[in-house]
Amino acid sequence: MQIDMKQPILDKNDRLAADNRALFAEKKVFVLDLLASPGSGKTSTILATIEALRDTFNIEVIEGDIASSVDSEKIKAQGIPAVQINTGGACHLESDMIRRAVDVLDLDSIDLIIVENVGNLVCPTDFDLGENMKAMILSVPEGDDKPLKYPGVFQASSAIVLNKIDTLPVFNFDKELFDDHIKNLNPNAPIFPISATTGEGVDEWASWLAEKIQAL
Repeated sequence: MQIDMKQPILDKNDRLAADNRALFAEKKVFVLDLLASPGSGKTSTILATIEALRDTFNIEVIEGDIASSVDSEKIKAQGIPAVQINTGGACHLESDMIRRAVDVLDLDSIDLIIVENVGNLVCPTDFDLGENMKAMILSVPEGDDKPLKYPGVFQASSAIVLNKIDTLPVFNFDKELFDDHIKNLNPNAPIFPISATTGEGVDEWASWLAEKIQAL
């Protein structure tokens, strides 16, 4: 006899996620859950996205980390409110964590919440937070074979952001092969090549995201 301990946890999470989603819909707040591995440039991508959208939307950030508030302090330094969630060892955020973070926000004054999930390519995929969509950030130095090794996170994402394209001349990264991997796993997901540090490609990514927010 096998007892599935994971399913009851997911069922509870999904119920709370549905409550979150209903609240966000009522308040007309778009929630983006960003997934990536450590070092992919999640925070720099968030900062670049904020810079491109801040004149159009009111934005707040929920930062998920195992420990520390380093990333949330970077966000706050740019004048954007940020709520820090430290999981204390858990490799992903859950819907109840998001609800507790949201309880300290004024949803009536927010258009977009960007959630920076814990850096991990496996755990966050299964946990619905009540978001409008998930997006995946992969950086060039991580390699073009990541979609083959971690297909779930790419399949769960509505968009793929390929960061650090300014390093393409340095690394053995086959962009065409990477695009083919994504098309095979998730043919409906657009791919946005960007460099969060130089700004290349950020406008295209931000414009696409803006259309999703305005469609609410």
